[in-house]
Amino acid sequence: MSNLHVVPDLICACLSSAASIFLGILILRASRITLTRLIAVGGTCALLIGLFLAAWLFDFHRVADRLPAIPVHWVQALGMVIGFCISSAGIIAGLLAGIPPFRDERRTMFRAAGAAMLASPAVICAFGILERTDFRVSEAKVVIPGLPHDLRGLRIVQLTDMHVSPFLSERQLARAVDMANETRAHLALMTGDLTTRPGDPVDACIRQVVRLRSDAGVYGCLGNHEIYCMTEDYVTRECARRGLRILRDECTDLRFGNAVINLAGVDYQEMHGPYLIDAGDLVQRGKLNVLLSHNPDVFGVAAAQGWDVVIAGHTHGGQVNVEILHQNLNVARFYTPWVRGIYYKDKSAIYVSSGIGTIGMPVRLGAPPEVSVIELCAS
Repeated sequence: MSNLHVVPDLICACLSSAASIFLGILILRASRITLTRLIAVGGTCALLIGLFLAAWLFDFHRVADRLPAIPVHWVQALGMVIGFCISSAGIIAGLLAGIPPFRDERRTMFRAAGAAMLASPAVICAFGILERTDFRVSEAKVVIPGLPHDLRGLRIVQLTDMHVSPFLSERQLARAVDMANETRAHLALMTGDLTTRPGDPVDACIRQVVRLRSDAGVYGCLGNHEIYCMTEDYVTRECARRGLRILRDECTDLRFGNAVINLAGVDYQEMHGPYLIDAGDLVQRGKLNVLLSHNPDVFGVAAAQGWDVVIAGHTHGGQVNVEILHQNLNVARFYTPWVRGIYYKDKSAIYVSSGIGTIGMPVRLGAPPEVSVIELCAS
């Protein structure tokens, strides 16, 4: 694996770490009580541990290969969850310390409210941990100009970003696959990231995703974690042997009545690199051109090349998403404007699924795990 694949993650880890240190310094300077200072220092240290474990132990395969996958998952998750809880509590404590004391009759109520605020980060995390396996079927209508009559109402089911690990079991994934099959979609797709790191149960994930069923067959593409885990060829071969065809810089025709879908797939496109090199050669006139790409940040190039629809994942919908004044705030927005749902550019459309699994913190907030059903509609 080229070290170029990990550069964005290392930059993100370093920036986050610097922000954590800066935050800790601010809290220390603003705090008046020893407890708050201890919370700030402990939270910053825990968050730093989680971030660097996330960046180094899982991104550099030469390190991850030498460590058992399960302990690394747990240490990383605990570091990030505890770091989030303590750092958030430190911020709240710092703010509370700066508020002038109330008169005696209000002091008890103020202390109770303060205690509840300090506990809120842990409560939010606990809720997010429970929500991470609350799978739901999400339906979306993609409007396509000039869509052939025989493709109108065509339904496509998509699974993506399974990340089978200690925080998503084979049984839980089986439930999501059953939900996908119950939609009775015309076409079934899988768009990458079966597992997270080397040593994760890739065979267990393959056993489940190959159970996807549709009248037109089951197709997929590979994600960045197949590169990190060095399982690209293995996943391609094993899935094909069991009926799920992975499209790797290739296309195939799917006929529906008198209309034809030119379905193509590409491997993960390295972030900020030249996207979709030679993929434009796969576009075919007179057919509906649909591209499977794990990461959605290729959409601008895909639209320029003439792809009618792009189907992607990778973002987890932000995984932890906060809506403020109708604006979604999440980590994914730092590297792509196409985070979740349907977007349009010129005559092209993209659908981005939030996917099934998690990475880093085993938490889902404001971005529930989903089995996606896409219906094609004419404008």
